[in-house]
Amino acid sequence: MSTLLKSAVLCSVLASSVAFAGTAATTFQVTATVLSSCNVTGTLLNFGSSIDPISASVPLDSSSSLTVQCTNTTPYTVALNAGTNAGGASAFGSRAIKNGSHTLGYQLYTDAARTTVWGDGTSSNTVGGTGSGGNQSLSIYGRLPSLAGAVPGSYTDTVTVTITY
Repeated sequence: MSTLLKSAVLCSVLASSVAFAGTAATTFQVTATVLSSCNVTGTLLNFGSSIDPISASVPLDSSSSLTVQCTNTTPYTVALNAGTNAGGASAFGSRAIKNGSHTLGYQLYTDAARTTVWGDGTSSNTVGGTGSGGNQSLSIYGRLPSLAGAVPGSYTDTVTVTITY
């Protein structure tokens, strides 16, 4: 066999044993579902710890705050119930702080002028907003309009905050 023929056969054998690399492609999706979420916390609303009902100037005003954190762009509404001493879930006109069987009427408002009662939206207003992902502060404005008939002691009430989103 001639050298030229040997070279041709060798090239033919090499060419037939070399595999050509191929490619294939596909796609896949990546997903995540982010839920709307909110948290709310509140601070104590204190009308005072040493009120003298004889010399105190009434009404007594105080304020407190709620911290709301909702996911970005999530609309929310914050409602306050009438409190545990009001005698009914929608008795916003008779919110009361209690010392045993003794009560003092008070009210919670959405505005510093204390003209709009903050309640559950049925017979009073709620406060709404849109979440930013960070903390947002909402002010609660309280008023104790009278100390008539006040008996010495500590008066309390518990108000439930509900955030709807």
